[in-house]
Amino acid sequence: MDWQDLPNAPLPGTCLCRLEEIADGGARMLDLGEGNEAFRLIILRSGEQVHAYLNRCAHFGVPLAQRPEHLIFTPHESLRCNVHYARYHWQSGHCITGECAGEHLISLPLTIQDGNILVAGT
Repeated sequence: MDWQDLPNAPLPGTCLCRLEEIADGGARMLDLGEGNEAFRLIILRSGEQVHAYLNRCAHFGVPLAQRPEHLIFTPHESLRCNVHYARYHWQSGHCITGECAGEHLISLPLTIQDGNILVAGT
């Protein structure tokens, strides 16, 4: 599945938030659109690096978490699905334990410009 084909997918250049709005080792969850058509996104920060994934477990397709504080398993290292407890590598999105070991989260390319986190061109 390509994230760009989903309803309400952000276009390259879309500003998602400011880097300073995400604590180092923390996450921010965004819903672009509403209801079942919402594009649900997770942004993780580690220092000056950011990673974005669809908020969708690779195992069952459900949201990984409803709140960012329930998402982080080990800051800067792994995040966890709150339904089946699958753990994913922070930087790659690969499932490292659980029912979907070896699969991966769907990632979005990001860039930072003047403190703004933007969707990068592909």
